[in-house]
Amino acid sequence: MKKIAVIGSGSWGIALAIHLAGLGNEVKVWSFAKEERDYINNDKKCMFLPDVELPEHILCSTHFEKVIDGADFILHVTPSKFTRDIFRQYKHLVGDKPVIICSKGFEKQSCKTLDEVLQEELPGVRIGVLSGPSHAEEVSIAIPTALVIASKDEGVKNIVQETFMNSKMRIYTSNDVKGVELGGALKNIIAFCAGVAAGIGLGDNTFAALVTRGLTELTRLGVALGGEKETFYGLSGLGDLIVTCLSDHSRNRTAGKLIGEGKTLDEAKKEVGMVIESIDNIDVAYELGKRNNIEMPIIETAYDVIYNQLDPKTAVDNLMTRTGKME
Repeated sequence: MKKIAVIGSGSWGIALAIHLAGLGNEVKVWSFAKEERDYINNDKKCMFLPDVELPEHILCSTHFEKVIDGADFILHVTPSKFTRDIFRQYKHLVGDKPVIICSKGFEKQSCKTLDEVLQEELPGVRIGVLSGPSHAEEVSIAIPTALVIASKDEGVKNIVQETFMNSKMRIYTSNDVKGVELGGALKNIIAFCAGVAAGIGLGDNTFAALVTRGLTELTRLGVALGGEKETFYGLSGLGDLIVTCLSDHSRNRTAGKLIGEGKTLDEAKKEVGMVIESIDNIDVAYELGKRNNIEMPIIETAYDVIYNQLDPKTAVDNLMTRTGKME
């Protein structure tokens, strides 16, 4: 049995907590909201996973000390835009504990990946990145799922693999921290585009082209930023891209679909009701592409749809009528 701290009480943090508690581990969750804390502790429910009952082994607190004290490792599961601020509030409690980044995205202001943010705040921190094709809604009800843990630290990879693995969750290991993290961050943007395509009534042909060419774009940028090409064809790249583009569980796909149907960005955000990482991070991907002189027509067009009010149907026409080239 392990003692595990989960920083973040959203759907993914609670889904991971449910899985780990179901294996007999002692899981403590940090929430910024007293209302969420009380709902988790008293009703054994999560507002983002309303049909799931939480195991007794999960306790929630609004105090970092109560959650992190005595933990074997920490799962950091907050929206990317809050990562630095929240990590600053508990980094003095980390010590030698591994911190496993379970969030997917960038820091907008600096264009840094989340592992860079943590290392900048706490040099020498033991870091892992957990990613892969995984909807919280399915993990919370024990649908078989495969993930990958990436770290330069063998001990970090081993403790995560040993703690998480059972017949419902398979964990692979990787040394490519940057590639695993970038695959998880960049695929959200392509999922947003898949939603736009669905919203304007396009079909399977378009979807297949979008996913295939989208993978090419995120691989180009990911390799330029230090990831290994093979990683983007694994669980954290192609795998996560498929599941996020395909399913209505995906808030990124849902947001894109709403915009494709004619909703404004603000209306889409309100209807989704949770953080939409693709919208928060697309300008970062756009900027990184420009800095590195990477050709990314899908991501650039998505940027124009979100920030320059480009009509989605015009966006598709623009992509389809680009100058012909070899694959």
